[in-house]
Order: sequence, then structure tokens, then C-alpha cells
Amino acid sequence: MRVAVASGKGGTGKTTIAVNLALALEGKVPVRFLDCDVEEPNAHLFLKPTFDHERVVSIPVPDVEEAKCTVCKKCGEVCAFNAIAVAGGKVVTFPELCHGCGACARFCPSQAIRERSHRIGILATGRAGSVTFVQGKMDVGTPLAPPLIKAVKKEMGSEEAVIIDAPPGTSCPVVTSVDGSDFCLLVTEPTPFGLHDLKLAVGMVRELGIPCGVIVNRATLGDFHVERYCYEEGIPVLLKIPFDRRYAACYSQGDCLVKVYPEWVPVFADLWRQVERMVKRGARALGNQR
Repeated sequence: MRVAVASGKGGTGKTTIAVNLALALEGKVPVRFLDCDVEEPNAHLFLKPTFDHERVVSIPVPDVEEAKCTVCKKCGEVCAFNAIAVAGGKVVTFPELCHGCGACARFCPSQAIRERSHRIGILATGRAGSVTFVQGKMDVGTPLAPPLIKAVKKEMGSEEAVIIDAPPGTSCPVVTSVDGSDFCLLVTEPTPFGLHDLKLAVGMVRELGIPCGVIVNRATLGDFHVERYCYEEGIPVLLKIPFDRRYAACYSQGDCLVKVYPEWVPVFADLWRQVERMVKRGARALGNQR
């Protein structure tokens, strides 16, 4: 089962949920943790994996042979990302915008475009206890996260529990991280900002057709509008974590709740069982519809 942990905004405790869920399942089922927040991965600070393999991730970008180019502008017409254009009678490329789709080379009538590798980051794999750990880390100045996230997700594996720590927000990197998951845990906080961004995140997962549930962090602060919204929308609130200064101190020191406070282990294990039951119910309902 592939479970993504996402949030409409940063700072809600998304990584806290993901790493504690992984640790609560450790030793019970095979676990693989994918840190898809490639712009600033931080799950390793808590799981403390030992990395044993690292490789460069690159994408193919266009390289124009001016001697063959007829400046027909076809490459610019087929590029959906404005990564190649004709200006002043010359073809200009923008590798930072290129998604590596290959359309420009495929449709160039004079075959004047060949592809070269353009490095975008590093993919590292290792072990954190019995948890298989995978993370991507973008190179400084690289604006394009989805290709690196896709490289991380190719290391999905066949473990019984796959936990995907997605970036914050609802933009392309988040969609790439969450897409294809069996379930999405949306972490929020009981504040107006938390509710606003939760609505965006719910819209995103519904557009992707992925079932979701909500976790309310710092639940004893703020108001009850988040829970009211979830009730009205039929979204289950699977877990509420109260605000506690001890938990904040635990996080700031790079520790995890389930290690410092063992009473949280069965709570997170039960969270996984709840998700598992909902995924199975959804699969049965889909089978009945067919």
C-alpha cells in the first residue's frame, strides 16, 4: 500500500507524521520511505539513515546543430514549456525550463536537434534500521522538481508499506509526489490558514481520484472550523495530535515521538490500520461498480 503524506501549507507537521508512521510500522511490516520533498529533504534528520548508494539524476535537454537548422520554428511550436524558442533568426534553448519530453527532437524536420544530459540533482538510497530510505536532493538553482521526484518514485519497491513524504503546497511537485498513491494523509492545523490550504489540498487529491483523510496537528490550539469542514465534506479525521511543548522540543532536537514517547506507537500503528481498511473498502466498492 502506497500512502502519501501531504499538506496544503508548510509547517503543519507533515514530515513528523510520515517519519513516526514509518517507525511505528518498523519490524511489523516491510517499510520503504520516499522523501519526495526534493527541494529541501529533511526526513533523514529524524530517521538518520545510512546511505549506501548515490547517483546523479539528469534529464535530456535539446542541443541545436546550427549547420542543420533551417529556423522553421517547429521546435518552439511543439514545446509546451517554452524551453526552446526562435529569436533573431536563431534557436535559443532554456534548459532550466525543459522537462525532457523530447518533442523538439522528435518533430524537428531537419533533425538538427540532439539531446544532451542536464544534471538536476542527486538520488540517494540507504537504510534506517529496517526501513528502506530513498531521497532526492535538487541541485542549487535548479527550478524543476518533478523529474527528480519521478526518479525517487521509480525506487518504489514492493514493500508492504510505502510512505511518501510529499512537498508542501498543491503545485506540480506535490501532484507528482501524490499521483498513483492508494491513499493520501492530509496534515493540517486548526487555523484559518490551515483550513484555507486544506481546501486546496482536498481539491487536488479529489482531482487525482485519490481517497484522503485528515490529521489535525496542534489540535488544542485554534478553532473547530477544520473539523466542521471535514464533517461537511465527508472527510474522515483520522488523528488529532494536541499541542504540547514537549513534542515541539522533541522535534527541535531531531527526535521522534514514537521513540521518546512510546505511547504513540500504537496510535500510529492504528492510523495505518485505519487507512488500510478504507483502501480495502474503496477497492471492494470499485469492484462492485464494475
